Amino acid sequence: MSRPPGRKQENHKISRELFVLTYGALVAQLCKDYEKDEDVNTCLDRMGYGIGVRLIDDFLAHSAVKKCRSYSETADMIAQVAFKMYLGVTPSVSCSSAAGNEFSLILDKNPLVDFVEELPAERASLCYCNVLCGVIRGALEMVHLAAEVTFLQDRLKGDAVTEIGITFLRKAEDRKHKRNK
Repeated sequence: MSRPPGRKQENHKISRELFVLTYGALVAQLCKDYEKDEDVNTCLDRMGYGIGVRLIDDFLAHSAVKKCRSYSETADMIAQVAFKMYLGVTPSVSCSSAAGNEFSLILDKNPLVDFVEELPAERASLCYCNVLCGVIRGALEMVHLAAEVTFLQDRLKGDAVTEIGITFLRKAEDRKHKRNK
């Protein structure tokens, strides 16, 4: 028996929606388990890191992307391919440093907050979507790119957009130099 042609995409969409729904319940439970927002943020980042470490294999197997030659290409790949593949959105990318190692992913629509109106006042320092930072960091580390990933702006906190900052921690020349030794 053969599958209908659009079946795989439909399953991917169902998985995305299920993830968004269960993610809200996960964050709510973490907020009950931890008193401090910083502890919840750390836990979400750790969980995301674990997801990213495993997700990079799936991404490389299903995306058929070529090796990125620069940090700019890497940031574009994260935005245009990975976010589209797993969350169904394509953030815009901007470089925020002359050195070319700092980038911002700007999300006009963040699917993780589809069912969230606002954060409670007592949870003002909660980074609700901090799992995304961990996923990006974990995936990048698996391809030998150390990075610091943080939320710079968040619509849930009243900002106009959701912005994730990625700072690559080593210069491209440093990586080449170490390989040649």
